[in-house]
Amino acid sequence: MRKGSIAASLFWLSAGWLVVALVATGFLLTDLYSRALDRSLSDTLDFHLETLAGDLLEAGDPSSPDIVLSDPRFERPRSGWYWAIRDADGKLYNLSTSVVGIGLPVISGAFSGGRRTAILDDAFGTRMRVVERSVTLAPNTYQIVVTGNLSEILDLVGNFRGQAFIVLGAVGVMLAIMSAIVARFAMRPIDRLSAAVERVREGDSVTVTGTYPREIAPLAEEVNELLRSNAQIIERARNQVGNLAHGLKTPIAVLRNEAANKKGALADVVVSETEKMSTMVATYLERARLAARTSVVGKKADATMIMLRLTRVMRKINPDCTIAFQRPDASLPWFRGDEADLEEMAGNLLDNACKWSKGQVGVRLDAERSNTGTMLLIRIDDNGPGLSEADVEKVLRRGVRLDEKTPGSGLGLDIVKELVDVYGGSLALKRSALGGLLVELRLPTARLGAMARPNAA
Repeated sequence: MRKGSIAASLFWLSAGWLVVALVATGFLLTDLYSRALDRSLSDTLDFHLETLAGDLLEAGDPSSPDIVLSDPRFERPRSGWYWAIRDADGKLYNLSTSVVGIGLPVISGAFSGGRRTAILDDAFGTRMRVVERSVTLAPNTYQIVVTGNLSEILDLVGNFRGQAFIVLGAVGVMLAIMSAIVARFAMRPIDRLSAAVERVREGDSVTVTGTYPREIAPLAEEVNELLRSNAQIIERARNQVGNLAHGLKTPIAVLRNEAANKKGALADVVVSETEKMSTMVATYLERARLAARTSVVGKKADATMIMLRLTRVMRKINPDCTIAFQRPDASLPWFRGDEADLEEMAGNLLDNACKWSKGQVGVRLDAERSNTGTMLLIRIDDNGPGLSEADVEKVLRRGVRLDEKTPGSGLGLDIVKELVDVYGGSLALKRSALGGLLVELRLPTARLGAMARPNAA
């Protein structure tokens, strides 16, 4: 049963992993970028804080106009970049131009190493990183406060995240395409192996040929070994059946001849039973011959030509029977097997139809297509008495005959059924539209041959 494509499985597995990896990469890059910007902001604030502390100590007066920062952001109102110098009671001595109409936030908590920091919002809702340092200028102690706009960093991080995922998405699409191409190329040796096996099945080769990667080369070798082993097993079985049948022929012939020269009930029973045994031995010899023939790989036959020939022969043998052959179109596939086997199967079925019909037989060839492949469908129907469901089950049994008066051994359908099983086909007996029996024979197909088909008779 087919459960999907290896190439598709590899593609979806790699695509799923790519999605996870690229999403994780996007978040990781965003986090690294955010950390870098935050660290840069902290370093900038520390630099400005140290600059103000140095100016304060150098000027000696917290309200001196010499205390100033050259960064233009501290001159723009509502920028989120502010600085101020105040005492412990909150009295302002100096501040940046950007501090217009707002009160700087107050950081709670104790100083650590002479400084403290926090993240707060100003009066306009701008998120800021606040750094505060305590500077002693005897006899007073002052607090220098510097803030930086953290909202700008958050906006930059958001923009970077969006752009990063767009770029990574494009990279992911290219990698997915590359993954599909790689998976397709990786599966090419398997496709070549499948084609080689198909050539064996179609009869174009007797072994799997070609050079394959070391991962699947053992599989090709095992297939060839299986073909060789199967051929040997069939040959041994054929020889054993043939030897057994030949070994029994002589003793049976002796018993039959001896009984034929005697009179009495026992002699009659022996003659009757030895005749049955001879029939069975001849049948198994024929089966051994069929097994040898069907074990040959690589044969195919034109079903249309064979059915035309059989129809002509049956018309001559049964002049009182009208055989209508419905000629198929030129696209009908060939039978994948030995021509003699198809003649044996179809000939037995057509002969039975002529024998039991009331003068009308129909023959039709079709190609039956399904999800599992294409089968050659041979339909033979007649206007005879037909068979009931119980009779259909009986007639397919080995040697069973529903009418002992009609000449025959009862082994024809049995041989047909055995050949059908050998080829992996099917045989169905149904009610015909003509009123009699409809036989449907399904057999494997080969690629259409190049042989021109003969005209319909």
